[in-house]
Formats: sequence, structure tokens, C-alpha cells
Amino acid sequence: MAKTPRSGGAGGNIGGVSYRTIGIAAVIVLAVWFVLANTDSATIRFWIPTLEAPIWIVLLGTFAAGALTGWWVKGNRY
Repeated sequence: MAKTPRSGGAGGNIGGVSYRTIGIAAVIVLAVWFVLANTDSATIRFWIPTLEAPIWIVLLGTFAAGALTGWWVKGNRY
């Protein structure tokens, strides 16, 4: 029996590359561009400690935390 594509899904592609892959690549490219454009230092205040770090490290950490949160939430859908 031949496999048939799922109907009703958010499928589609451009030249064999899915829309999702294109979207993820675009977000990564924009994030890297934004990180490279911001190379100054930043002071980060938590409740008690204060840290000083280059902005690119802060942005990279924020992007990674957001990506992990999105992955975790997606995995916990009902």
C-alpha cells in the first residue's frame, strides 16, 4: 500500500524544503544577525546578584531559553 500524505495538516514546501524549515532558518539567521549587531556590555539585575556580560551572550542565552521553552511546551500538548 502506498503512503499518502496527511490531509488537513499545515504542509507545503518550496523546492522540496518545508515551510517549517524555512521559518526556523529565517529565525536563526535573524537571531544571529541581531546578536552580531549588539556587541556592547549589559548589566543584568536579578533579585540580588548583578551580572555584567556582553549583550551577545545575554541574547544567545535568551534565545536558547525561548527555544527550549517552545520545545518543552510543544512536547506537552494534549
